[in-house]
Amino acid sequence: EVQLVESGGGLVQPGGSLRLSCAVSGFTFKNYDMTWVRQAPEKEREWVASIRPSGHPEYADSMKGRFTISRDIARSTVYLQMDNLKPDDTAVYYCNAQRFERNYWGQGTQVTVSS
Repeated sequence: EVQLVESGGGLVQPGGSLRLSCAVSGFTFKNYDMTWVRQAPEKEREWVASIRPSGHPEYADSMKGRFTISRDIARSTVYLQMDNLKPDDTAVYYCNAQRFERNYWGQGTQVTVSS
């Protein structure tokens, strides 16, 4: 059974940090493009960052310098380190795995940035 389980969300003050985790099972993690996307209330889903099978990271422009995507192949886990968080970063963050026609999603984790 394919599973992607996100964790690490919560309430944080502006300027703070969070690290999201996405633990996967049921497929060969290292062969997939792993991506974080987010969706704020009443907004469209937005791409945040991806890490390719090669390990190469890619970021949306607004996240560069603040967010870092990484992975631990041994733990089948992808991470999103988020620093200097802003209220506009408030959203549900989803983990996605994609390889050819296979496309898997986690259930999401809520991140709220507020004072």
